[in-house]
Amino acid sequence: MEQKRIFSFSAFPYRQKITIDGFYFGDTSRKTVAVVGATRGDEYQQVLISGLLIKRLKQLEAEGLLSSSSGIVVIPSASQFSMNVGKRFFPVDNTDINRMFPGYDKGETTQRLADGVFKAVKDYKYGIQMASFYLHGKFVPHVRTMYTDYQDNSIASDFGLPYFVIRHPQPIDTTTLNYNWQIFGSTAFSLYSGFNTTIDMPAAQQAVEAIIRFLVKRGVLSSRTPITEGEKTITLQDTSLKKVISAAGGFFFPIAQLGQQVRKGDLLGRIINPVTAESSEEIYAGSDGILFFTCSDIAVSEHTAVFGIADTSSI
Repeated sequence: MEQKRIFSFSAFPYRQKITIDGFYFGDTSRKTVAVVGATRGDEYQQVLISGLLIKRLKQLEAEGLLSSSSGIVVIPSASQFSMNVGKRFFPVDNTDINRMFPGYDKGETTQRLADGVFKAVKDYKYGIQMASFYLHGKFVPHVRTMYTDYQDNSIASDFGLPYFVIRHPQPIDTTTLNYNWQIFGSTAFSLYSGFNTTIDMPAAQQAVEAIIRFLVKRGVLSSRTPITEGEKTITLQDTSLKKVISAAGGFFFPIAQLGQQVRKGDLLGRIINPVTAESSEEIYAGSDGILFFTCSDIAVSEHTAVFGIADTSSI
């Protein structure tokens, strides 16, 4: 393993430089797999997954299980500054690094950060991003990609995760890392695992296993690498994910368990009036499917997406 500084610049008077480091494994002249962790300041789970992956790859490389014709880079975080001050977005101008790709080296700070990261990873054959959602909550572990006509859906099952979601991009998605990776010729996936603002160690370890499994299937790691088989992967379109929206605000109490099969009319959760402790709303499933997302906020406003149901009827 070799740790290299891939980007650094002075941004503020009396502050330390903003830096980004990459951890390289195998033949550094070979650009096989790039893994990017946190691009936002509250993505603690994503940084943890990257750190656990670095630790695992270091061990596997020492055991001679990494292909001599492959090169891997892991970038744990592009948002240390935001994380250090406890902000999801860049604290100076509240901009999102993952909406700045492919970046611009003469632009605003987040554009420069995106440019520094993208220059380091854009030529890799495969790209894996540790992603988070804009809503607070937890997903069933899954891998996603953007539909760009360049994506390779056939290898998503190599991660061995239960679901693979194909997202049809909106205009705002065209400045994400996943989308630009594909436009510049990489096969890119986003891996969703656990929360972002808190740590879920079992989910983090599952994510590392999924990445190692992918590397074995792609020939980057030896077939002698100890790894579990994984699960059969079900492919879903993002249009099959149905949001369940709250009609009232208050304290949110989920009842149904993430990942369980639900039927239309099943009770999913309740919202309690925080002043009277009376039930303001009982939330029911509007369709059959798998409970794919659960909000993690204690207090929610009305018109909040508190659950997501994956319609699996057509599978």
